[in-house]
Amino acid sequence: MSRSGVEKVVPDGAGPVGEPGVMSEERKAFVGRSPGQLAWARLRRDRTAMVSGGVLVVLMVLALAAPLISKLYGVGPNEQFQELLDGNGMPLGYVGGITGDHWFGLEPGLGRDIFIRMIYGMRTSLFIAFAAALVTTTIGVVAGIVAGFLGGIVDTVISWITDVALALPFLIFALAVVPTVALRFYGPREEVPAWFQVAVLIGIFAAFGWTSTARLVRGQVISLREREFVEAARASGAGLGHMLFRQLLPNLWAPILVAFSLAVPQYITGEAALSFLGIGILEPTADFGRMIFQSIPYLQTDPAYVFFPGITIFALVLAFNLFGDALRDALDPKSSR
Repeated sequence: MSRSGVEKVVPDGAGPVGEPGVMSEERKAFVGRSPGQLAWARLRRDRTAMVSGGVLVVLMVLALAAPLISKLYGVGPNEQFQELLDGNGMPLGYVGGITGDHWFGLEPGLGRDIFIRMIYGMRTSLFIAFAAALVTTTIGVVAGIVAGFLGGIVDTVISWITDVALALPFLIFALAVVPTVALRFYGPREEVPAWFQVAVLIGIFAAFGWTSTARLVRGQVISLREREFVEAARASGAGLGHMLFRQLLPNLWAPILVAFSLAVPQYITGEAALSFLGIGILEPTADFGRMIFQSIPYLQTDPAYVFFPGITIFALVLAFNLFGDALRDALDPKSSR
């Protein structure tokens, strides 16, 4: 307050009159921050995102380190302990044979260790889910960005193909195609290699999973193609590739990342469902869906057999979904979170 009784207006961030201006802490926190930094700040403030992200990191590290864990644990995924089963093939001891050597017990019948089978099963599921999400996201982004920018007959054809893919029943198509493809390359008595089973599943997911990403990207591109920066690039003589992947694509990373993060849990459950039905990953490769299918007859006699794989895949899918929702909120500039 001045001597005349009139309060002097000091510019925001400036110090007292006559002293060098010092920016306030609040202004410092927002100056020079990119959209990525702002999104990361929102994500860190979200406790659900941090907890679900931590769970995902732990589970993915366990899956990636499966061979190392097997060596430290001292048990292989296909190693059998028939001597620890009774005459009916049930694990000896309490709660499915849980001991210090077998943390989650043993499988009835074959006597394989459930814990190490779960680690390898999680590795299989995550690899298929991430590979399928990467392939489908790439196809969807390319199809959506081309359809949205070019429009006309190109947009009509791509939209028609998208509608056809959406109209096909995924489960019936998978039930018909997967066994047929296996018989096309391998005889009925030949063992189908694990890599071939994985490749077929990724191909099935790729045939159907790109449609949602393509529609999302197409809608975003239609809203961006008339913006000033696109018109300026077009006026400067930029080629089609430059327009699509240098001008438009950098403005689409937020919805693409969200679509990818939400596609992974869908493919985890989809792969488990196909294996449960007997057309996914087959023995002896460890897999969540196969483990749950084999545990159904032992729901009353050995509930631990179905509990541990079931709760693990539930936690994995839930963590992915929660993190995907939190990532969507963090990347949304209009979000209040």
